[in-house]
Amino acid sequence: MSASSARKTSTLLSILFPAMIAVVCGIGISGQLGYFETEKTVGERVPETVTIPAGVAKFRDHGEFFKNGFAIDGPVVERLNRSPLTIMKYQVTEGDYARCVEAGRCTTVLAAHRHGQDFPVTGVNFNDARSYADWLSAETGIVWTLPTHDQLAIAAGSKFPDDALGIDPDSRNPALRWLADYDREIRRKKENDTTPKMKGHFGENEFGLADFAGNIWEWTTTCQRRIDIAGESQTTQATCGIYVTMGLHRAPMSDFIRDPKTGGCSVGAPPANLGFRLIRDDRWYADLLRRLRDRGIIS
Repeated sequence: MSASSARKTSTLLSILFPAMIAVVCGIGISGQLGYFETEKTVGERVPETVTIPAGVAKFRDHGEFFKNGFAIDGPVVERLNRSPLTIMKYQVTEGDYARCVEAGRCTTVLAAHRHGQDFPVTGVNFNDARSYADWLSAETGIVWTLPTHDQLAIAAGSKFPDDALGIDPDSRNPALRWLADYDREIRRKKENDTTPKMKGHFGENEFGLADFAGNIWEWTTTCQRRIDIAGESQTTQATCGIYVTMGLHRAPMSDFIRDPKTGGCSVGAPPANLGFRLIRDDRWYADLLRRLRDRGIIS
């Protein structure tokens, strides 16, 4: 072999060897994470879902908005749903959740929140909901996660609430907003039936999504935030550990709260009950992300 050929071979090996090591290490790590394990799929236990088609959705943005120190309504925003969104048709029921408790993966629901197998599970906090999502993912071989605010808003469609008070955003009279907010909270308290109803009681929206904006507020993974607008500038402060829940209206709740009547809502009438539903994550790398998060490698 000539000296030139030897140099070329040496250069090629110096490139290929590290690449091969990286591939082998990657396979090893994936194996340790269980990524190549075949998990069981229990067809009868896969939740019923609806699929929201791709497209543009409009809704009022979440958060507490202020302009020059005065509270204002959040703006209406457009969100592009680039691909179809698959979400549970119903909220997770007591019967569904009980299987996770039996498996030792979820916290038992207190007796005060038990109403029947076909009722939505209530008295669950953010961490309970995530534990159930992790258990269901392992049980079915499908990755399930809590939705973001925008995902749930898109799925809610015409049933998504508009929290606007309709006060002039340029008004410098805070009393106008205080009075409007007071009237709204009184109305909410009168209209709020706190007793959970059997799944399907509140009907479906145009996508077939059932029971949204009934009397179960649903957990999302979206952190509560405050947005301050001054002229053309804008500052945003997010508070993670407090998450947006959505039902008849939006309410920020601390992640450890199971009974909203005991606190956790920053302002206004508290949710009647806290429950949840999950979305199916069909991204090809979704399961790897779940396993990494389970092991604390990523947040």
